[in-house]
Amino acid sequence: MIRKNINSRLKKKMRIRKKVRGTPERPRLVVFRSAKHAYAQIVDDINGRTLVAASTLEKTIKDDIAKAASPIEKFKLVGLAIAKKALAQNITKVVFDRNGYLYHGRVKALAEGAREGGLKF
Repeated sequence: MIRKNINSRLKKKMRIRKKVRGTPERPRLVVFRSAKHAYAQIVDDINGRTLVAASTLEKTIKDDIAKAASPIEKFKLVGLAIAKKALAQNITKVVFDRNGYLYHGRVKALAEGAREGGLKF
């Protein structure tokens, strides 16, 4: 059962990646979620570089994450952290790549946190 879900997500991911590209002017914000953690990266696909990254495992936001009551709150904190780092590097506009996940729950919370932090997409 798990294998089927992984394969369907990867198929969705490939369909999305055909359309969504990150440029130096408007890089791609990629979300990955596991059972316990959230990872977000801002990627420039043309140069093949990761510009900014944030996750629930970072020491800078570890205290706030420990206080969060739910996984949705943790994902929102990661969104705020990635937005703060992006704005420090003068990145204001991004393209959102949900990486094959439904735009719902934790992924939506991360996106909303990034928007609250100042990113536009």
